[in-house]
Amino acid sequence: MNAIFFGFVTGLSFILAIGAQNLFVIEQGIRKNHVFLVTTICIVSDFLLIFCGIFLFYAIDEIINTWVNLLLNIALIAFLVFFIVNKFKSLNQPIASIQFKQEPRNKILFQTLAFTFLNPHVYSDTVFILGNFSKNFDLTQKIIFGLGASSASFLFFFLLGYASNYFSKYLNSKEIWKVINWIIIGIMSVLILYVLREIYLSII
Repeated sequence: MNAIFFGFVTGLSFILAIGAQNLFVIEQGIRKNHVFLVTTICIVSDFLLIFCGIFLFYAIDEIINTWVNLLLNIALIAFLVFFIVNKFKSLNQPIASIQFKQEPRNKILFQTLAFTFLNPHVYSDTVFILGNFSKNFDLTQKIIFGLGASSASFLFFFLLGYASNYFSKYLNSKEIWKVINWIIIGIMSVLILYVLREIYLSII
């Protein structure tokens, strides 16, 4: 199979799963909230992590899979709890302040980086799994494979952010936005339970 196509299909298959990062990108698209900044950070981060996995897979595999993974899980839970608390606070805000108020750029920058780099699954998918898939390639094929996987991230995040941005015009009611917030709270809560289960399994 062509290395760039293999990289694209493999990268896309892992990134399609609904997770905290993807949900955050969707929400910012709906809010029209620094969509280009959010999607660009996600794309560049994936690019760096993918090539980190391709070239450093064996060197960092043992480190990340021990205490660092546990600490990242704990940090992710703390961040998700903080995010959910803020969602509950926003449930009864008027529609104008919920949907169309631009958040400060620095706040969105921090949140995007947190959703990206505090998530252990970002490392497992981009660094370990994609790195493992490319381990038998020669240098040229590794680079082509990495570009294929990175192009999947590029396409996915821009489509996710700007498609959400487009459909936001159909979400002008306070009732619809409350439903969206409850969905976000529900999925984030399930993610917390999933991460807690991972922590429990890792220490027993």
